[in-house]
Amino acid sequence: MKNLIVILGPTAVGKTDLSIKCAERFNSPIISCDSRQMYKGMCIGTAAPSNELLSRVKHYFIGNLELTDYYSAAMFEEEFMTLSSSLFKECDSLVMCGGSMMYIDAVCNGIDEIPTITDEIRSKAISDFEEYGLDSLCLELKMRDPELYKTIDLKNHKRVIHAIEVCRQTGKPFSLLRTNTKKERPFNIIKIGLNIERERLFKRISVRTEQMIAEGLIEESKQLLPHRNLNSLNTVGYKEIFAYFDGVFTLDEAIEKIKRNTRVYAKKQLTWFKRDDSIKWFNPADSEEIFNYIDSKILS
Repeated sequence: MKNLIVILGPTAVGKTDLSIKCAERFNSPIISCDSRQMYKGMCIGTAAPSNELLSRVKHYFIGNLELTDYYSAAMFEEEFMTLSSSLFKECDSLVMCGGSMMYIDAVCNGIDEIPTITDEIRSKAISDFEEYGLDSLCLELKMRDPELYKTIDLKNHKRVIHAIEVCRQTGKPFSLLRTNTKKERPFNIIKIGLNIERERLFKRISVRTEQMIAEGLIEESKQLLPHRNLNSLNTVGYKEIFAYFDGVFTLDEAIEKIKRNTRVYAKKQLTWFKRDDSIKWFNPADSEEIFNYIDSKILS
């Protein structure tokens, strides 16, 4: 039996360092499941692995997309399954690392097969949101899919827009396409969750934000500014720096906003992951304990 070792947890907790150790120990490449590190030109703001780490261990799904490319958890599931099938011919165990919750779930549990949205429908949905606002799309969703309307976060414009896209693309309620049926996988899944005390995590987030600024986040954001309206750049770090460029914030205010919004995102990640009883949680510093656990769970 082949094994997939999934290293997950909140942003800035130390997943990258452990994934490198794990990959070298099990002679595996690293399959990234960070939905923003996939885009080119966003290395600093997404804390992508350094060139030194990329040369040390082979990585997949890092800088493989153009900023304008549409991508989804369903597409990631499909590409992962194809890639892993090939890699498992040479590796008994593969390491997957990241914090994008839906991408991890797509690989481990499968995701409902939602049809690819055409560029025309996607552009129209975004245009309607920008022209008429979120309330208008929520009203349309209530008419098209009253069941989903009752449960969806109506303040999350990205989810509402996606639901509208699916309804318009298929002519059917989105809720009818969602079965939430877990798919069987031809490999054993070992989930390693990393977490530390909240105060320490928030300190790491603060330090990493300052490090991003020192490494050139401002310059990187300037290069990305012409593309600021793309979904790929609707990302913590860039949004706040763009607002600084617009004069909405001072630089110090933008940096503090990045820290705060990153803390909010980390809490959302933990809330999502804590619902999964199959995750075994560790302090990232306890690598020996982590490897002992993985060894005990590996199926041969």
